[in-house]
Amino acid sequence: RRGRREKGLEAMRGIVSTLNLLRSREAAKVTLALSRAGFRSKDAVVVFFFLKLALPFVFGGLAIFAIDVLGIVKLAPLPRLIATLAMVVVGAWAPDVYLRNASIKRRQAMRKGVPDALDLLVICAEAGQSLDGALKRVAKDIGLSCPELGEELTLTALELGLMPERRIALENLTKRTDLPELRSVVNALAQTEKYGTPLAQSLRVLANEFRNDRLMRAEEKANKLPTKLTLGTMMFTVPPLLIILI
Repeated sequence: RRGRREKGLEAMRGIVSTLNLLRSREAAKVTLALSRAGFRSKDAVVVFFFLKLALPFVFGGLAIFAIDVLGIVKLAPLPRLIATLAMVVVGAWAPDVYLRNASIKRRQAMRKGVPDALDLLVICAEAGQSLDGALKRVAKDIGLSCPELGEELTLTALELGLMPERRIALENLTKRTDLPELRSVVNALAQTEKYGTPLAQSLRVLANEFRNDRLMRAEEKANKLPTKLTLGTMMFTVPPLLIILI
């Protein structure tokens, strides 16, 4: 199975390299989008571009096979052409939609874990640990409840020891996550590095603020729930009741 996978990836690399897609302007944007969705393997960009090329033909072929060969739906020539073109468009947009949904889900998961991670970071800062050691410890502990955030913090801790400027490693964290909460944390860390302000106090204020925001979002969802339940009740209860009465 591993050999077949390697052969498949090698074929994808050949097709993508032949079309020179990895050197296009979209390659950098796609790499960043894949990173935000959690796909960081060296072949993730190759697979994405290959799917963008192959899925329109696959979806179009399936539409032709279902309509013409299996005869699932009887359509005139013009509607048949429109349906086939619609499936081709769906195939072209499917990788982008999947990538966008994966990024949103990952961002929401990380947003839930930010307040707890800040609490742990405050404890480590008050214990006298450096920023590198604190991030490593927080990444290890928060990875049990929020693996996505733990992965990002682990990568940031490694970059802090490798980058020539610590500011670049912190900015990379904001680029990869695209979270306003982490952007505020990075700004606080940058100010601490530059001006020597107390780290624990700044992080404690941010943790309380983010926890209040999380509580407000939960209350907002709870307030919307009665309306959604009312609509569901009307849709699934009133029609059968009218039929019974009639």
